[in-house]
Amino acid sequence: MATANPTMFQASDLNQYNERVQRRYRLLFGLMTLLLITPVLLILGTLVVKGGAAISWEFLLTAPTDGMRTGGLFPALLGTIWLVTVALVLSVPIGIFAAIYLSEYAGDNWFTRTINLAIINLAGVPSIVHALFGLGAFVLFFKFGTSILAASLTLAVMTMPVVIVATRESLQAVPQAFREACWNMGATRWQTIRRVVLPNSITGILTGVILEVSRTAGETAPIMFTGAVFFTPFLPQSVFDQTMALSLHLFVAATQVPEIAEHVPFGIALVLIGLVLTMNSVSIAFRMWLRGKKKW
Repeated sequence: MATANPTMFQASDLNQYNERVQRRYRLLFGLMTLLLITPVLLILGTLVVKGGAAISWEFLLTAPTDGMRTGGLFPALLGTIWLVTVALVLSVPIGIFAAIYLSEYAGDNWFTRTINLAIINLAGVPSIVHALFGLGAFVLFFKFGTSILAASLTLAVMTMPVVIVATRESLQAVPQAFREACWNMGATRWQTIRRVVLPNSITGILTGVILEVSRTAGETAPIMFTGAVFFTPFLPQSVFDQTMALSLHLFVAATQVPEIAEHVPFGIALVLIGLVLTMNSVSIAFRMWLRGKKKW
């Protein structure tokens, strides 16, 4: 019986070279990932170390006192939730329907290309420009005044391109065969979109919503001109009231309030980051649950 040649299963020089190249690229990508997450970890660590002492139920559930030097941030926390919620209610439906039109109904012509170019350009406009637009359009022209509604409309206009782009890309990722199968069975275009395309693209739509929540909660310039105030003794009762917001409260506490304890601004920043991460975590968990139910 012939014995196997011991060199038969040894890696060739080419295989060894490819393995070395793969190890180098694996190390390179690992270092790039580490460089990417290191600043995030440093920021979170700094906020926890310097702002953790400020976190308490009293800090979260009471109003500021003594000229913002003591007390809590409940009005700002509630105001941020108001702004994010109203902005989502205003922008998400419009963004989804606009994306449906661009992806499923509009043809490839100069008008559609102009709209797409406008959406891309709108996403790159600085937030301070959106703030001045909101001031002129919603505060002065439509006479909403400095209110939650005016600020939320400004935030909705600013973040709507994110929802439109994410939704459109998600709709276009659904295989064309799904649509053709529905049409061959007699379904209308809208029935196909409502029962097949949208359910299979919901995870991508939620990605756009998550990005919008993160940006909306952290913006300062748009709400500074349109609805947020330095301090108000009353909690907002409707969308036509002024409100405090965490981002503006953080800016004022860190730059405008003298003799404030060092841990207070860091505590405000920690609460803001925690609020955004909580909202994003809930959305991501829901998106993963929906993704697990997909059949393709």
